[in-house]
Amino acid sequence: MSRFAVQLNLGIIAPSIVLSLSIAAIGTAGQTGEWRAYAADHAGSKYAPLSQINAETVHDLEIAWRQSTVPAATRRGNTMRAPSASQNTPLMARGRLYISTGLGVVAALDASTGEVDWVDTPPQADGLAPPRRSASRGVSYWTDGNQARVLAVVGSQLVALDADTGERDLDFGDAGAVDLIQGYDDREVEQFRWRSAPLVVNDMVIIGSMIGDIVSNTMPALKTMPPGDVRGFDVRTGEQRWIFHTIPREGEAGNETWLTALNEDRASWEYTGNTNMWASPSADEELNYVYLPLSTPTSDYYGGHRPGDNLFAESLVCLDAATGERIWHFQAVHHGLWDYDFPAAPTLADITVEGRPIKAIAITSKQANTYVFDRVTGEPIWPIEERPVPRGNVPGEWYATTQPFPTKPPPYDQQGVSLDDLIDFTPELRAEALTILNDYIWGPFFTPPSLIDDRPGGTQGTLVVPGLVGGTDWNGAGVDPETGILYVPSVHSGTVVGLGRSEHPRSDVDWVMTGARHIPGPQGLPLFKPPYGRLVAIDLNRGEILWTVANGDGPRQHPALNHLDLPPLGQGGRAAPLITKSLVFLGEGSNVGAAFLPPGSGGKLFRAFDKKTGNIVWEMPLPGGTTAAPMSYMADGKQYIVVTVGWDDMESEYVALRLP
Repeated sequence: MSRFAVQLNLGIIAPSIVLSLSIAAIGTAGQTGEWRAYAADHAGSKYAPLSQINAETVHDLEIAWRQSTVPAATRRGNTMRAPSASQNTPLMARGRLYISTGLGVVAALDASTGEVDWVDTPPQADGLAPPRRSASRGVSYWTDGNQARVLAVVGSQLVALDADTGERDLDFGDAGAVDLIQGYDDREVEQFRWRSAPLVVNDMVIIGSMIGDIVSNTMPALKTMPPGDVRGFDVRTGEQRWIFHTIPREGEAGNETWLTALNEDRASWEYTGNTNMWASPSADEELNYVYLPLSTPTSDYYGGHRPGDNLFAESLVCLDAATGERIWHFQAVHHGLWDYDFPAAPTLADITVEGRPIKAIAITSKQANTYVFDRVTGEPIWPIEERPVPRGNVPGEWYATTQPFPTKPPPYDQQGVSLDDLIDFTPELRAEALTILNDYIWGPFFTPPSLIDDRPGGTQGTLVVPGLVGGTDWNGAGVDPETGILYVPSVHSGTVVGLGRSEHPRSDVDWVMTGARHIPGPQGLPLFKPPYGRLVAIDLNRGEILWTVANGDGPRQHPALNHLDLPPLGQGGRAAPLITKSLVFLGEGSNVGAAFLPPGSGGKLFRAFDKKTGNIVWEMPLPGGTTAAPMSYMADGKQYIVVTVGWDDMESEYVALRLP
C-alpha cells in the first residue's frame, strides 16, 4: 500500500450532487441564533453568524450571569469541589443550555439567566450521591422535528435524555443508557472513557475512545493495550451499528503496515492498542460522511514493538456515517514517535481555488501544519510531499525514512530547532541559550526521541519542537464559512523527551519516556523566540497566511527584558477561538495544567480581534482564564457569549457576557 493513500474505497458520487452541496449541507450554524453542536455545527466551524456584538458595541459588554460548572442543583448532597479547568462548552437549543458536569450528570440551564432548569437523575441507590466522573467537553443535541434528545457520554455510558425534561429515554439502550465497555469485538476493554462530545450524523451517534496512553518510567509500560476504536450507534435505539478498527485487523486495508517485531511470533496489530479518537469528529450530513481525527498508537515515544507505518494512527479518516465503511484517509505521521496525534475536530468549508469551487476540509495539528483536502475525494488541495527525515539510534526502534510535508499553507509556528530559533533579545540571553542547547539532541523537524545519557557531558534527551502541547491542541481552529478564512490559535511549546529503561516490574516495553518537560530557557525565560502564543489567519482559498498576532503580553516585563520596550510576546496558554460576523474572540488560556507550557502561561484577558487585520478591538478581564471553547447564541433578543473559565485558586464556572 502507498503511504499516501487517500482515495481507497471511494464511492461514486454524481458531479451534480457534489456541485449542489451548500453551506447548510455541512451543518454550519444557521440564522437561528442557536449553538446545537460542540463546535457550533457539524462542520466544526466555531462560527456564529451574529452581529449584535460588533466592533462598535463590543466595548459595552458586561457580565450577565455566572454559574458554577457543577451547579448546586446538580449536587444532591455531593460536596466535591468543582474542577479548576473544566473544558465543557455548553450547547444551546430552544432557550436552554446543555452542560455535562464533573459529577457525571447532565443539566439544562436557562439561556437568559444561567439558572438550572433540569438535572439528569441516573438510577442509583436511595440516599447516595452520584459518583464523581469527569465532565466531557460537550454533549450532543438531536431532533427529528417531533422529539428532541440530548446525548452524552457519562463515565462508561452513552445516555439519551429528553431535551425538555431531562428524563432518560427508556427506548434507548437499557433504560436510557448504553454500556460502552461492550462492543469491541474480540478485544477486551476493561475501562472506557471519552471526554469529547458525541456527534450525531443524521441518525447515527459517533463515539470515539480514550484508552490512556501516557506512561513514564514508574508506570507499567505495556505493549499490549486495548484498541481506541470508533463506533456508530442508532440515535433512537442505542444499538451499535458498526465499529471502525483504528488498528486494522487481518484482511482490512492498512493491516500490512503493522509489521512483526524482532523476537515476536505475531504481527504488531494483534496486540497494539490506543490509536484513539480523543477529539470529536466533524461531518458533512448531505454526503453522510464523518471525519475522524485519530491519535498515536501504544507508547507515544517508542515504537520498536510496532514496526511499520502503523495505519490509521495519526491519520484523518473519512467514513460513511451509516455503515462505518472507510471512504478515504490521510496519514500525517508515519510510525509516530512524537505524540503528534490529531487532538481536535477538523473544519469543513466551501472554498474557491484558482476559480474552482471545492468542498474542503482542513485540519490543524500539533505540528503547526494545516492539511487541506477535498472532503469528497480526499485529494490534497495542494501537494503534500514525502521528504526525508532524521533517523535516530535508539536500539530496537523502527524509523520511517520520510514524512509528509504540506506545501501550502506554510507552517504557522516553529518546527524543529536551529540556532536562528534561539532567544536573542540580548547577547547574554543568547549565550545562555547556546549553553543550554548543548545538553540536548536537537535538529530539524521530526528529529526522533533519544536515550538519556547520564555520563559526564551526555545529552538529556531530544528537544522536540513543537512539543506535545505545541501548535494547535484540543482547542482547535475556527473558520468563517462565508470567506474561507481559518483562524488558528497556536502555542509555542517545545518538549524535552528522554528515553530510558522502565523501573516498573510489569513493563514489557524496551524503552519508555523517563522525562518529558518544558524546555528550560535562560533566566526562566523561554529558550526560543516569540510569540509564545499567537492567533493566525489562513486563507484556505489561496493557502496563505494573512496575518499573525501575538495573543497576550507574555514575559516582556521579565527583569531581563523590561528595559527593552518590547511589543506583546504572547501568552502560552491553550485557548479556543469563537468566530462571529465581524470579530474573532480568543482568551489567553488558564494557568492550570501548564506543566509543558512556557513559564507564566495563561492569562485572564478575553479579547476581540478584527477578522481582517488581527488588530485588537477590545479586551476584558474575566474571573479566570478560559479553559474551554467559547460559544454564542441569541436569547430574548440579546446576543450572549458564554466562556468557561478557571484558575488554580478557583472553581471553574460559566461566565455569560451580553450588551446592556
